[in-house]
Amino acid sequence: MTARVFADTNLFIYAESQDQDKSFRAVAIIQAAPVISTQVINETVSVLIRKHGFLLSEAHEIAESLLDLCEVVAVNAHAIRKAIDLAKRYSLSHWDSLIIAAALLADCQTLFSEDMQHGQVFDNQLEVVNPFLL
Repeated sequence: MTARVFADTNLFIYAESQDQDKSFRAVAIIQAAPVISTQVINETVSVLIRKHGFLLSEAHEIAESLLDLCEVVAVNAHAIRKAIDLAKRYSLSHWDSLIIAAALLADCQTLFSEDMQHGQVFDNQLEVVNPFLL
């Protein structure tokens, strides 16, 4: 069985960036069809428009491609309850705990993220890996 991986929003932002090294690493992970959540898609659209000057139509094209390429899991009531528990136990922000909850509920073993502590393990299952440190 292949280890399941979850990709955080920052990978999709770097895939569209001018930083060639980070873009290359991000695209390689994305091409392997990681698990993502509805939150990741929504954050990607928001950041591309607000911080990177993309048109709404361009951001929506990227969102459509993510829906086609990745396994998408919903942030539902169960995920929110788990996120609240994780935020309390690990002193996380609400948004980070939602990402981690979605990854855990999708049975992922690796969470690719630049925004969280590299090497941290959650619930003895999910390890954070910063792909830009490798």
